[in-house]
Amino acid sequence: MQTKFRVFTVYTYLGFSAATGISSCRTTMWRRRVFPLLRYFSSEPETPSPPSLYSFLQPSIFSLKKPPSNQAPNPQNQTPKPTLLNDHQIPNLESTLQLSLQENNTDEAWKCFKSLSSSLLPSKPLINSLITHLCSAKNDTHNLKRAFATLMLVLERNPSVLEHKTIETFLNSMKATNGAPAFALVKCMFKNRYFIPFGMWGETLVEISRKTGRFSDFFEVFNENCRIAKDEKLDSLRPDLAACNAALEGCCHELESVADAQKVLDVMSVLGVHPDETSFGWLAYLYAIKGLGKKIMELEDLVSRFGFSDKSLFISKLISGYVKSGNLESVSTTILHNLKALDGKGLNFHEETYSEIVKGYLEHGSVKGLAGLILEAQKLESKTVAAEKSVGYGIINSCVNLGLLEKAHSVLDEMNAQGGSVGLGVYVSILKAYGKEQRTAEAAQLVSEVCGLGLDLDVSSFDALIDVSMSSQDFQSAFSLFRDMREARIPELMGSYLTIMTGLTENHRPELMAAFLDEVVEDPRVKIGTHDWNSIIHAFCKAGRLEDARRTFRRMVFLQFEPTEQTYLSLVNGYMNVGNYFSVLMMWNDVKKRLLFNGEKSFKLDHGLVDAFLYALVKGGFFDAVMQVVEKSQEMKIFVDKWRYKQVFMESHKKLKVSKLRKRSIKKMEALIAFKNWAGLNT
Repeated sequence: MQTKFRVFTVYTYLGFSAATGISSCRTTMWRRRVFPLLRYFSSEPETPSPPSLYSFLQPSIFSLKKPPSNQAPNPQNQTPKPTLLNDHQIPNLESTLQLSLQENNTDEAWKCFKSLSSSLLPSKPLINSLITHLCSAKNDTHNLKRAFATLMLVLERNPSVLEHKTIETFLNSMKATNGAPAFALVKCMFKNRYFIPFGMWGETLVEISRKTGRFSDFFEVFNENCRIAKDEKLDSLRPDLAACNAALEGCCHELESVADAQKVLDVMSVLGVHPDETSFGWLAYLYAIKGLGKKIMELEDLVSRFGFSDKSLFISKLISGYVKSGNLESVSTTILHNLKALDGKGLNFHEETYSEIVKGYLEHGSVKGLAGLILEAQKLESKTVAAEKSVGYGIINSCVNLGLLEKAHSVLDEMNAQGGSVGLGVYVSILKAYGKEQRTAEAAQLVSEVCGLGLDLDVSSFDALIDVSMSSQDFQSAFSLFRDMREARIPELMGSYLTIMTGLTENHRPELMAAFLDEVVEDPRVKIGTHDWNSIIHAFCKAGRLEDARRTFRRMVFLQFEPTEQTYLSLVNGYMNVGNYFSVLMMWNDVKKRLLFNGEKSFKLDHGLVDAFLYALVKGGFFDAVMQVVEKSQEMKIFVDKWRYKQVFMESHKKLKVSKLRKRSIKKMEALIAFKNWAGLNT
């Protein structure tokens, strides 16, 4: 039961036989015509299997074994003779059929149609509605077979009742199958002289033939269609250029037949379908395979006369043919000849063409040939051609995309061995491969070599490699790349600068941030701001590396970058966390000086910074400084929560007596009294 029987007649499928009034001669004719058709729904061998596989085909005339002659026939296995319909039954069945379609009751609709078909076809609207309905469910082979059988029946009985849209709907539904019924249907249409415009079915058959590899079926239908269009002068059957090119493609690529390709060209000429670059491209492919040099020359002359603006497709197909035939010398000659003809402007090949070239050369073990081709192409290419448009880039990039990076290295080594200068395109492709594989150290080394040769990488190449280096935490490679970037005098450095700084911040590497910033600080192309220094100071403070933070602060001030509230806030919080309140006092003294000399131009005290200073200074017992902060906050109208600092004082200095301070310092005593009065500790 692994295979399906594939041969049955439409009449048996619909449930009636010669006994219904159809002559045995006509039944025989039907069997001859339709037996081969419905098999197309299966690609399996034509071995019958039990009728239970297709339970909808009941009654069936097929069985696994022919019953012995000495056994009485089983009535259940015989085809019943349907009753002829009278004038009252026909309208009732048509009404039931219409209602079943409206209610989406497919089986009942099919049953009504089978009953009606024993006498006559239903009305035109019902026929078309039924077929459309049967095609509506996706991947429903069962109902597609019903639709196919119905179409074949109607085409034999009365094709005129079929609407063009119905045929189009069925053919579109064939895209989900092996497609053979679509070709069988069109052949039946031709046989029964039912012609609908080529545009309604041609493109669908092209798509099906490409998907299923049924070019021979398509080519047969295409030829018959063109014969009818020519003989009967039916302009509606004239194929479009896409269909003609599909036929040419099959003749050239699959059949590799010069004679068949010529026939297609002749048909195009007769029907007035003008060839385009694709048409000539497939012919070039075929002639290259066959080694027809003279025809190729004629074809090139024709292409020139047609004046195509872009000949890259034609050249690509010609090269593909040479590659397939193993004629690598012609591959090289064609590329170099066309480069020269274009004044070195670039060939604009697709990656597929370069992949074919690479495979062709490597299959013959010709790394040397690839290297020589690139070197010769570089001599002809204009200096204005972008690296990604060069032949060298295309070949090396294809090596990389084919997973042959080591072969790409071999080609590069061979180019150096031949003493030729390696173009930028070759390096760019390898660098991109390094980036994809995160081989950042090798990329950085290769970039240094490229820059040493005087070749100019563009900013996007640097940016991409630096981004990969930072993502893989290879910071030294990122620094090396940025140095090369600066030395290459690339004007746009900010993108990579920000990538490095952001990566170092996220990875908590303030010491590298400081070293990097110190290295680039004098480069006018890098716009460094106070926020960059603040990021480093904040990171150091957060890590408890306060000496480094202090050193960075001094360097920042020395280079005349003005500290901001954030600068001091980071330092104050850092010192406070380790209990270094004296350093907080030093910070306050620095802030006082800036406020004294610059007013509020450099920065303004905000609530966060005031709170940090007050908390740390109260904690450290520097009450004179505390009152200075309070005074400044009052001047700037910054709200201060006295209760918070009262609590801090009680936690830290609960046993501190004014009398003790009187003996040590009158000034300190006065400051303590002033603080207590302000905080409400004396009430």
